[in-house]
Amino acid sequence: MPEKAKVTPWEVRGKVDYEKLLNEFGLQPLRFLPKAFQKHVLFRRGIVFAHRDFKQIAEAVEQKKPFVMMTGLMPSGKFHFGHKMVAEQMVFYQQLGAKVYVTVADIEAYNSRNPDLKGLRDVALTEYLTNYVALGLDLKKCDFYFQSARSADGKKANAYYRLANLLARHVTFNEFQAVYGEITPGKMVSSLLQASDMLHPQLPEFDSPLPVVVPVGIDQDPHVRLARDMAQRIKEWKFLPLSSTYHRFMPGLKGDKMSSSDPTSYIALTDTPEEAARKVQKYAFSGGQATIEEHRKKGGNPDIDVAFQMLRYGLEPDDQKLAKIEKDYRAGKLLTGELKQIAIEKLTAFLKEHQKRRKSAEKMVQTFFKKEG
Repeated sequence: MPEKAKVTPWEVRGKVDYEKLLNEFGLQPLRFLPKAFQKHVLFRRGIVFAHRDFKQIAEAVEQKKPFVMMTGLMPSGKFHFGHKMVAEQMVFYQQLGAKVYVTVADIEAYNSRNPDLKGLRDVALTEYLTNYVALGLDLKKCDFYFQSARSADGKKANAYYRLANLLARHVTFNEFQAVYGEITPGKMVSSLLQASDMLHPQLPEFDSPLPVVVPVGIDQDPHVRLARDMAQRIKEWKFLPLSSTYHRFMPGLKGDKMSSSDPTSYIALTDTPEEAARKVQKYAFSGGQATIEEHRKKGGNPDIDVAFQMLRYGLEPDDQKLAKIEKDYRAGKLLTGELKQIAIEKLTAFLKEHQKRRKSAEKMVQTFFKKEG
């Protein structure tokens, strides 16, 4: 009997029914996008597939008006291909003209996972920010900060923490419980900071009321809903509704969701090409048949084949080449081993180039934070 699906901000297991979640969460399919979005593989292939209030972002892009893309990172474990999806969206929005806000959720991580602020800071800089820069993020056009130390500018820091505290009046214990299940003071503080992260770009001390888009996996929607609800209730400021987009989960090597605690479930961007190749060969779940003869006769299933999905999620940017690989695999012309080899070649080329860029990015990050003090 198949495992019952569970999708929460802390756990995703079983087969995810995206259509069911669209209805359950009240999301809209992402269909009519400005032409610029068709240039990006995640939007073009429907991997970013749903939204809330995205029209105001689309209009800002088309009319070249200012807007913000806001996201956060949990500084735990290695930076892997699942994290890369959000980073690519950050870079893309920045290229479209967005000001990018990135928060390190170190207070949330301290309260829920790891009570070592210095260690969390080090992971955020060496694993996450360095990879962001290597993937193309421009630090000069980015507001990167830690929840534990919002800004050296007192007015900005005061505004951020004031908002988090005032929002507390506009949410109920039952609402916290609906999102978080078991409630602790730490989780409540983290939730209020997270809402402040999403909303504070609209404060006059920052960028004033303007559209803000928050790209997330569909499991994180409860956080967005809670922030949107609080924003409507508070009267001290008039917030524009938060926009959000939702992406499908990139499958882990074993076919389920990637887990930072299981290195055999993901490819880290610091894995050597040789390590990555071994992981694909050994762990990547196959959509092929049990024998070559059966595969030639019945064909494979690329929908569940991890090597194919890695290509679909961006390792193969050419849609025509991807369609040919899919067709040949379904027809049995392309064997599982051959498909894995295609993915390995693409992966090797990406990692070699990315790791060269990482060396330059490390120096840029060090220089940036020396200037920041």
